[in-house]
Amino acid sequence: MSSNRSPLGPASLRVERIEGRAVPVRGDAIDTDRIIPARYLRCVTFEGLGDHAFADDRKGLSAQGKVHPFDNPRFRGASILIVNKNFGCGSSREHAPQSLLRWGIKALVGESFAEIFFGNCVALGIPCLTADRAGIEPLMAAVERDPSTAVAIDIAAEEVRFGGTRIAGRLPACPRDAFLRGIWDATGLLTDRFEEIEAVASRLPYIGGFTC
Repeated sequence: MSSNRSPLGPASLRVERIEGRAVPVRGDAIDTDRIIPARYLRCVTFEGLGDHAFADDRKGLSAQGKVHPFDNPRFRGASILIVNKNFGCGSSREHAPQSLLRWGIKALVGESFAEIFFGNCVALGIPCLTADRAGIEPLMAAVERDPSTAVAIDIAAEEVRFGGTRIAGRLPACPRDAFLRGIWDATGLLTDRFEEIEAVASRLPYIGGFTC
């Protein structure tokens, strides 16, 4: 079925550039159970999950007299999370990116991301850009040294800028295109074109029934 709709989604859904302060969380293979412990998966809605992001890591560091970046007032209000390798590995729980989103995170930059975690982030409109360790390390160091450092993510240029420095921030072609065109919200696209879905469904024998 043809459509004369624009190939672009609503302007409000297009993610072209994200600017803000950043918060670094160091460590490879930080899994989804560390991002949001399993006991918080019993929630009925995702509201309030942001308060429990990295709950056990934060508690553990506090017991040692240390402060987790998510508890450090220097990083309060940060909207970009900087991480290392294989971030979001482990279970496929969508609560992990939900908790980060509700804490205030709008984008991530890291060395690599677990595939399912990456997909769950895309579904929420959170781009996860990958960069080499040679770029991630100075970015983390700059933010740790001065949390007021402005970080700008340019999706189209696949670039991350901070303090006069530019590093490559890569996104696979399909999610990059989805962010730029504002079509990353698959559920929204389905409901927006529901009449077409109903038309197709009405022709399917296992939905509309067989005719004799």
